[in-house]
Amino acid sequence: MKQFVLLVLLALTFGACTKKSADLIVYNAKVYTVNDNFDMAEAIAIKDGKILSVGNSADLRKEYSSSEELDAQGKAIYPGFIDAHAHFFGYGESLQSANLTNTKSWDEVIAKVKEFAKTHPDGWLTGRGWDQNDWPDKQFPSKEKLDQLFPNRPVLLTRIDGHAAVANQAALNQAGISKSFSLTGGDIVDVDGKLTGLLIDNAVALVANKIPSADEKKARKILTDAQRNCFAAGLTTIDDCGLDYEAIDLIEKMHKDNTLKMRLYVMLSDAEKNFEYLFRRGAVKTDRLNVRAFKVYADGALGSRGACLKHPYSDMPSKSGFLLSDIKHFEEVADKINKHNFQMCTHAIGDSANRSILKIYNKVLGSKNDKRWRIEHAQVVSQSDFDLFGSASVIPTVQPTHATSDMYWATERLGTERVKGAYAYKQLLAQNGWIPLGTDFPVEQINPMFTFYAATARKDNKNYPAGGYQMENALTKQEALRGMTIWAAKSNFEEKEKGSLEVGKFADFVIWENDIMTGSDEQILKNKALKTFLNGEKVYEKK
Repeated sequence: MKQFVLLVLLALTFGACTKKSADLIVYNAKVYTVNDNFDMAEAIAIKDGKILSVGNSADLRKEYSSSEELDAQGKAIYPGFIDAHAHFFGYGESLQSANLTNTKSWDEVIAKVKEFAKTHPDGWLTGRGWDQNDWPDKQFPSKEKLDQLFPNRPVLLTRIDGHAAVANQAALNQAGISKSFSLTGGDIVDVDGKLTGLLIDNAVALVANKIPSADEKKARKILTDAQRNCFAAGLTTIDDCGLDYEAIDLIEKMHKDNTLKMRLYVMLSDAEKNFEYLFRRGAVKTDRLNVRAFKVYADGALGSRGACLKHPYSDMPSKSGFLLSDIKHFEEVADKINKHNFQMCTHAIGDSANRSILKIYNKVLGSKNDKRWRIEHAQVVSQSDFDLFGSASVIPTVQPTHATSDMYWATERLGTERVKGAYAYKQLLAQNGWIPLGTDFPVEQINPMFTFYAATARKDNKNYPAGGYQMENALTKQEALRGMTIWAAKSNFEEKEKGSLEVGKFADFVIWENDIMTGSDEQILKNKALKTFLNGEKVYEKK
């Protein structure tokens, strides 16, 4: 009997000693793995920032031992969300400027700028977020009130989409703009020969380039402020669409000193200095930084009528928009990027811009391939041009909340027939069988729940319209979740390391209040991240 007891004790001791070691075990959860089979699980074991095992709670806790365990209390866990199109640095900058979003009139914009100026008394006065489409008269503003309030201080107030701005006379003076003149891909607006201060597309840069760049201290704050809010929103990777190479040096420095933890996929802007930098250095790839692409702008935005259309705007027959560079520039850039084996990611809103860029892509790429060149937005596409995505494996990266923001006036701009090819996510998905989703923040809010809801219900966060907008192009919930995780990772060549909760991948995941796959509309819209983990480290917890 003593020998039997001894053997049992030895067996138990031996069994305990053979448990595998983990740094963290999360159990009693509803885990959406988002693997190929869309399997569900209950628990995750993590070690050294990677996923060791995914399975049921009892088996996993039996197999692994850890000094830290977390009872998820039945809550839903998703892979960390990846925003496939955003402006991370630009969002951080906007947090340092006057917030003009959701203003209902130019007078309200002026009031907010006056208030902001009280606490920011020096230097350029900047703000972002106004949208004349939200105002009763829907007319573009002009600078007279800004000139009266700030006769000597330069002011630049940017529209929500970043493709238009109003500058006061002091700002125009700094840029040396004393009269309207023509420029490629932009407008300096005047009325009867008098400048209104309204700048469209490339004209905005004439003034914006005079604003002093942030020094390192301010740039660090910009990045960490953006990171804080993104982690709180359940985002663990951001595609930053358009930075200069100097920002890469600071991001690398902050990653090394661990003041910046966010994973970033960065597109360098279309500028010769950026081409020279990346062609000389080669692609940059670490666990937290991926620089392998260039961001090119084909045209402007629909809201400011800078999107390049094949036929005039339905609500302004004198305008068709414009390309921001001549077609030869896009052809040369595409050849150059292809020759050096990088990604080309082109902003294209209007049907003419989409056709022009798609034809260039098809000519350069030739046929189906795995280069994953992207069209950012793919917002208005002619029915005859959709096949140009699939024929050359061109990836449309879309932002579902653009549809629900623009739906109030899109038909006025485009007409009843042309609008059917706008925000056509289901048609675009069919081209390659996958589609990455993003927000374009700070143009839209950073909240991924709004992305998910706009993609699936085709409604805005006010639950409008009742039946959904152009529901023939709604995505299923599974398609939307894949678009925000594994397909977004794939668009960055990162699907083997993130985007799903599978063994060997980064332990990037979020525990949520509500399950968006089964929850009500209200539960989705009000959903909050409870805890966000990056590399198995908790980087956010809801208070």
